[in-house]
Amino acid sequence: MDISPIDDHSRVLMRLTAALFLGYLAVALSLPVIPIYVTQWSGYGNMLAGLAVGIAFASTILSRNHAGQLADGRGGRTCMRLGLAGYILASMICMGASLPMLPYPLRYLVLVAGRLVLGVGESLTVVGMLGWGIGLMGHARAGKVMAWTGMAMYGAFAVGAPLGLAIFHMAGFGAVMLACAILPATGLLLSQGIKPSPIHKGRREPFWHILGRIWRPGCALGLQDVGFAVLGTFISLYFIHRNWPHAGLGLTCFGGAFVVVRLLCGHLPDRVGGVRVALASLIVEAAGQYLLWCAPSPMLALAGAVLTGMGCSMVYPALGVEVVRIMPPHLRGTALGGFAAFQDLAYGVTGPLTGLLADRAGYSSVFLVGGICATLAFVLTLHMATRRC
Repeated sequence: MDISPIDDHSRVLMRLTAALFLGYLAVALSLPVIPIYVTQWSGYGNMLAGLAVGIAFASTILSRNHAGQLADGRGGRTCMRLGLAGYILASMICMGASLPMLPYPLRYLVLVAGRLVLGVGESLTVVGMLGWGIGLMGHARAGKVMAWTGMAMYGAFAVGAPLGLAIFHMAGFGAVMLACAILPATGLLLSQGIKPSPIHKGRREPFWHILGRIWRPGCALGLQDVGFAVLGTFISLYFIHRNWPHAGLGLTCFGGAFVVVRLLCGHLPDRVGGVRVALASLIVEAAGQYLLWCAPSPMLALAGAVLTGMGCSMVYPALGVEVVRIMPPHLRGTALGGFAAFQDLAYGVTGPLTGLLADRAGYSSVFLVGGICATLAFVLTLHMATRRC
């Protein structure tokens, strides 16, 4: 039976998505576990737990430019596969934080070192996936590639959060980190036979010039991602603090809703335009965050997580399509790396700052911050829409 090139490309994109999903489980399994693990140590509170989560995004931000240049210069395949190897190394380092003979300060330093390596791995993996996928699928399907990339990442959160907590409660932190090393190794093997994408030639531009061209969608993305950052860091602790059951289901509801919306609506940014999709999505996300803030019961809190997942789902591909639209092909990887750096900045800053807020005003307050930021992102995106009219 003859298979059309589009079918071939779609099959390759499915393999890349599966490889990214397996790799990103290294992030997802550990995300709800690390705050719980660190806050169990004497003298280590929410701020240090949030810092341990958010520190990974510092190295991600600092490496986005280099990841983009690597994807543009040597191809997305090389970039993504180096990132998957970085996940493996990071997980092995973090495993050292489970050694009982180490004092808590040294355990914390080892954990931070592993998280910094994880951040570099994440930068390389995601930018490489986007460069590799868009290079193989073509500019017209950039929104689809970004939608599938997000499905892999947040699908990993949906599966990884309860799985990570289950492994943690049954076998401890070291077992979680061992699983976090094995899964991206499997993704590395899965991506082995996929051909590289074409490499485009052209004049380079300084990274700061590229950021100047994409700062509006980047800032909107960063504000939007505060909602996910507070949910990912604190929703398990929020449930535990209120003595609610199913602490691991918050991320599962978020990730499940995220993936379903991506499956149903992933084509919309390419068809109707990114700004329109982003505006609708931000309204839904803000509603979910405000519901989490005032939820009187676990069911309503889970409903807030679902709405947050639905809202967050399409913002990255919607605004990312706008970035791809204004950038030439030979700068696309660097531009997407810079675009994602706004997301990383939101993740890195949100954890420790909202950790301090949670210590003083309770866990529900962090979701109020998420709702306000999603509202501000809506206003900025609306301003982008009026500039284009």
